[in-house]
Amino acid sequence: MADYDEADNSWQPATYYPDPSIISLDPRFDALRLPLSRVERLFTGCRWSEGPVWFGDGRCLLWNDIPNNRTLRWDEETGQVAPFRKPSNFANGQTRDRQGRLIACEHGGRRIVRMEYDGSITVLTESFDGKRLNSPNDVVVKSDGTVWFTDPFFGILGNYEGYKSEPELPENVYRFDPETGQTHLAAAGIIAPNGLAFSPDESVLYIVQSRGEPSRKILAFDVGSDGATLDNERVLIDAGPGTPDGFRVDVQGNLWCGWGMGSKDLDGVMVFAPDGTPIGRIALPERCANLCFGGRANSRLFMAASQSLYALYVNVSGVSGG
Repeated sequence: MADYDEADNSWQPATYYPDPSIISLDPRFDALRLPLSRVERLFTGCRWSEGPVWFGDGRCLLWNDIPNNRTLRWDEETGQVAPFRKPSNFANGQTRDRQGRLIACEHGGRRIVRMEYDGSITVLTESFDGKRLNSPNDVVVKSDGTVWFTDPFFGILGNYEGYKSEPELPENVYRFDPETGQTHLAAAGIIAPNGLAFSPDESVLYIVQSRGEPSRKILAFDVGSDGATLDNERVLIDAGPGTPDGFRVDVQGNLWCGWGMGSKDLDGVMVFAPDGTPIGRIALPERCANLCFGGRANSRLFMAASQSLYALYVNVSGVSGG
């Protein structure tokens, strides 16, 4: 078995339907899968794939190869892959704001940036309470335009995915308000906060706690009536031996989570119902770090998995804003 960050080059897509790598764990998943769809490998050759984001107006997908310090672009019409931004400042998680601009977490710059329509870069936030951020990891934009992001230590632990440095702040989750230019503390005390996403009605924020003993977890918080405060923290999903990373939510409220820990029984994507019940699994030959919905109906799942990019058509659309 290949280690979690090594592509299994012996892997081949299924040659018949239904694809055996798409696994129902609960009858609720049956309506989300397509009997005539299979997992496709679109590209391989990265060191660590992260941050996929769909641009329907350009019929393309952007994602990051963090250690190679580059953002790549996959073209839907031609299937070709080319550099989009290099150096990317070790960019990690990405999304689009409600005006369609690219929002990216940069490990190298320890900041959140926005790419303007002309390609120029605007720094949204790089500090809190007068201290530098650690290494923003993943990001989502709420319908009110606020930018929510996690800030663990990962990108400053060494020189592989950023620049080794000492942290100035604890690992936190923040909310940036572009109207005021202010960065606010949204949640503290989460060990290595990682992926995050809102429920379809934005009443709940889900956050991955990607470290912790005895297991990693996906936490849920109620969003206050002000749209800014979080309360009622609870464990929605106990990951057991698995490692959840980035994830997205579909319009029915199901969570599609990058998953893995170097095991054939774990690597890929786990799908959970809104109540936290595991309902489905997409088995991949590599650990999946992050994913997004895209395509014509926002119903094609793009999976950034270790050295490769995979895709699968599904029977549900992802929510807007991530």
